[in-house]
Amino acid sequence: MANLKGIAILAYLPALAILGSTAPPLKAVYSRSQKSSSAIAKDAAKLLGLPSAPDAYFDGNDDNLDSLLQRSDISAVIIALPITLQPEFVLKCLSAGKHVLSEKPVAPDVARGLSLLSSADPLCQTKGLVWRVAENFEAEPAYRAAGEAIRSGKIGKVQFFKATVVNYVDKTSEWYKTPWRTVPDYQGGFLLDGGVHTIAALRTMLTEPFTQLSGFASLNKDYLLPHDTIHCIVRAGSHYHGVVEMTFASPTKSIPAAENIVITGSDGWVACNMSSEGFTVVIKSRVKEDGKPEEEQEYKETEETMTFPSKGVEVELAAFFAEIQKDGTGEQSLDIGNPRNALKDVGFIQAALNSEGNLTDLVLHFVPPE
Repeated sequence: MANLKGIAILAYLPALAILGSTAPPLKAVYSRSQKSSSAIAKDAAKLLGLPSAPDAYFDGNDDNLDSLLQRSDISAVIIALPITLQPEFVLKCLSAGKHVLSEKPVAPDVARGLSLLSSADPLCQTKGLVWRVAENFEAEPAYRAAGEAIRSGKIGKVQFFKATVVNYVDKTSEWYKTPWRTVPDYQGGFLLDGGVHTIAALRTMLTEPFTQLSGFASLNKDYLLPHDTIHCIVRAGSHYHGVVEMTFASPTKSIPAAENIVITGSDGWVACNMSSEGFTVVIKSRVKEDGKPEEEQEYKETEETMTFPSKGVEVELAAFFAEIQKDGTGEQSLDIGNPRNALKDVGFIQAALNSEGNLTDLVLHFVPPE
């Protein structure tokens, strides 16, 4: 496990603890520094109830990443490193014959993402390896349930949508204080790092892919370089459109009341909201009487409310482990973590950052592996 300490402790280790014996045993951790690697190993032993800490690897000594990847008893790695470093480490681990689950975003930009895919595809094919991207919003049961409701026709034909993300980030934030976020060497800053979550959630729920957008980006807090806010109008498929707005520059911790995501159809709408307690999905549907003109019908609507705990990391890990453990007879794992879909999320944010009001094509042209 090559990890950023915060993500490891707050997300991956608790999820591994929940999965218990259904997950492969954690045998080693790697970080660039001895301090970080040793701390993660100790936390892992505590959180997972291990009799001893997993082996700690770090740069600058013989027990480094290269020696870790030479171990025959390690078949898979989880990579959570700064955005610009991840492509190199994904290829390094795949080249060593390890299955890979890498953090989102899949790459810092579309060009490097396409290059990564073109190099990773042959490795996965020739070595029989699984590479998935850990986009936990795509795996969240709430968004998957909302998508199933939409595809089953509960709100009729999708007509338009909106997504609103408002975040307050100051210099005391644990996420801001990481050096690679303080001076980002990649486009978009928090908009790329966090924004791909929202795009993945929409992608999971909508019935057609994004095709075009027109938007603007701006910087409103100097310490959130290079951008902290985007607003854009988006087309999905050929017949519906919506609005996506994101900011990490709210001036106050109190956020204006608004639904996070609303998808509206011909017969109703679905709203998805996230809080510290989990997710809430509300489905409102117009009740129509078959064979009776609408103007003669009594107006009725139904409401369905579903609540979900946050389980995206747990679900994505379970799906990854199921995929690498398949022997051809097991159940099909969830269709999540596809690197190509993850790169489409990066492409959306990149287009929003660079559009300057111009209509921008969102269709990425992937070259299939030979």
